Amino acid sequence: MNEVVILTEAAALQIKEMMKANEEENSYLRVSVKGGGCSGLSYGMGFAYEVEEDDAEFEQYGIHVLISKEDAAILQGTKIDYKQSMMGGGFTIDNPNAIASCGCGSSFRTATAAGTPEEC
Repeated sequence: MNEVVILTEAAALQIKEMMKANEEENSYLRVSVKGGGCSGLSYGMGFAYEVEEDDAEFEQYGIHVLISKEDAAILQGTKIDYKQSMMGGGFTIDNPNAIASCGCGSSFRTATAAGTPEEC
């Protein structure tokens, strides 16, 4: 499967640092979508050790990325970046499929997936 999400070099470097700091160098990066947040869906990123049957797998900057095929349609074309500022650093997610999001930037909905909105 083609790359569903695009990691920037800055995001990849930060993920590699996190993998090393947590002794997770041999793990996968799992990017996911779950219900919740004020717009209905929210993003998840974490380390995984096994490829599930319904996972799409691809590699960017030496990082093996897993996304369930169910989440792939929602995340197609999403760009994950890492920004550093005077206030610290953090990941930013730019999803071209999102039609609404809330101020925190971690909750969204698409035209076909609304999720389960919660109160902010």
